[in-house]
Amino acid sequence: MSIAAFESVVDDGVIRPAQPLNLRDRTKVYILVPEAQPKVPVIVSPRLAHSNQVADFRVEVTDG
Repeated sequence: MSIAAFESVVDDGVIRPAQPLNLRDRTKVYILVPEAQPKVPVIVSPRLAHSNQVADFRVEVTDG
């Protein structure tokens, strides 16, 4: 068994090597992540499960 290191990036949840890898299909690989950074949660606008709840989310905007 030989060990090699390949630089890669994570792109939308998919690991993409910086250069093509000459590995056979079904080759088992192990991924080490130096200085792993957790994904920062993205806050999006809430969505109502039922449209009749719209009155619960009234917003008053004032010019301040």
